[in-house]
Amino acid sequence: MGYDFRMSEADFIARLRAIATDPAARGLADDAAVWEGLVLTHDMIVEGVHFLPDDTPQDVAWKLVAVNLSDLAAKGAAPVGVLVGYSLGDEAWDAGFVDGLGDALRRFGIILIGGDTVRVPAGAPRSFGLTAIGRAPAGGAPSRSGVRPGDQIWVTGTIGNAGLGLAMRLGQVDPNETCLAAYRRPQPQLAFGQAVAPHVHAMMDVSDGLLIDAQRMAAASGCEIGLMVEAIPLSAALLAVRPDVLDTRLAAATAGDDYQLLFAADPAAAPAIREIGAALNVAVTPLGHAGVGEGIMLTYRARRIALPERLGFMH
Repeated sequence: MGYDFRMSEADFIARLRAIATDPAARGLADDAAVWEGLVLTHDMIVEGVHFLPDDTPQDVAWKLVAVNLSDLAAKGAAPVGVLVGYSLGDEAWDAGFVDGLGDALRRFGIILIGGDTVRVPAGAPRSFGLTAIGRAPAGGAPSRSGVRPGDQIWVTGTIGNAGLGLAMRLGQVDPNETCLAAYRRPQPQLAFGQAVAPHVHAMMDVSDGLLIDAQRMAAASGCEIGLMVEAIPLSAALLAVRPDVLDTRLAAATAGDDYQLLFAADPAAAPAIREIGAALNVAVTPLGHAGVGEGIMLTYRARRIALPERLGFMH
């Protein structure tokens, strides 16, 4: 019988909290640090975990930038610059990555200000890190921990496209461009995050799966979040290859890599939220409400259902 003695991400972060005591760290329970008017975040991506070995270097570079900017979006921050950590490998692949990085930075209007490179052993998985720096909004960067009982819970865009796009890349599902693009080139909701930040009590991005990220928001806020599974927004592209049934919706809500924004606001803010979404052409969907309690509670067509065994991706 085998045992896995590796420390989980949650256990490692719990140990780090003993030394991350400055208020800027937000207890290591948020998408980013907030310090001296700046929002700072650092995400890593690893071959075989976050991207496939045959993904193009241009797509990998885009994803590295986009996943970090999504954290800034969740804080309502305006991105300024990035630092990149890079593992050198094949010369042609490295050159393609630099080209893709330049395209992504130009697309989002930010600058490269530094970083580091290392040489890894031949055959080792590629791994990259990026630190993104943004300016915090004037009213303060919303955290995960501000949800209040009675708040309405919202999400932007659609859920599940990237997870299905990965299945398409693996040859498990007939491909369509919408889902493949969601996997290859996630779109951080920067403009919406900046515009909606003054109206929300809490906000985070959906990276590891809607359900697991909602659970994290509930835990940080000390409340229960109730979600209506039938309200989870699914795209026409997803429903073209999957039936609109409970299993499809739960699969979408646990797949991850959506990089949409999950946020909580007073119900009175709904008209302003809808107006911002319409102005920026960003779909916004109310999913449920927060209440007294803990964790998440799911209903489907007005009936409570059990949580799936797996809520999303965990390291």
